[in-house]
Amino acid sequence: MRIGELERLTGVPRRLLRYYEEQGLLHPERDSSGYRVYTGEQVALVGRIRELLAAGLNTETIRGLLPCAPDAEPGFIPCSRSLEPLNANLMEMDAQIAALVHRRERLAGLKDATEARLERQRA
Repeated sequence: MRIGELERLTGVPRRLLRYYEEQGLLHPERDSSGYRVYTGEQVALVGRIRELLAAGLNTETIRGLLPCAPDAEPGFIPCSRSLEPLNANLMEMDAQIAALVHRRERLAGLKDATEARLERQRA
């Protein structure tokens, strides 16, 4: 199938499909005219790539994980590169969440102090 059909089947714009190829995530064949030719398995692969991007992984990490994700089944087959990047991303996310919670607490404190001042002015 050509890129237009892959776009239709996956809902992923051609521009992104070409980007996935540039990033080493998709490897279409080329026909005699130079057009990209995709297989049915690549429809599922695009779905997996989208799932991993939605989980917050970058394309470099995804490129390393794809050999551990040979099918559309959730999760990865155990391989030397499957758990380390997942753990690293989870740790980074936890740190970002902690920083956001801290920032939210400070912002809420400023809001509460502002509301208290407003109440004192009204009294």
